[in-house]
Amino acid sequence: MKSKVFFLAMATMFLATPAFAADATGPGAWKTVTAGFAMAIASGLCALGQGKAVSGAAEGMARNPGASAAIRFALILGLVLIESLALYTFAIIFAI
Repeated sequence: MKSKVFFLAMATMFLATPAFAADATGPGAWKTVTAGFAMAIASGLCALGQGKAVSGAAEGMARNPGASAAIRFALILGLVLIESLALYTFAIIFAI
């Protein structure tokens, strides 16, 4: 299985080489491509982080209902900080 994955990775790397060699579109086109990838990665990781945070908060509230106010505050603060990653990425994309 490892050799198949290694072979596919190497084939992908060698087949992608001509795409990097072409300069017909100019250097500005890569900014759009990398901006799209950056936003996709940031949004995906934010979604994973928010899902994990909400899951942990729900488990914590279920185990100790008396501490639900403190858990809810920490959850909302954590979600705001997680979401700021996507917003910062979005702002950086437009700044470039």
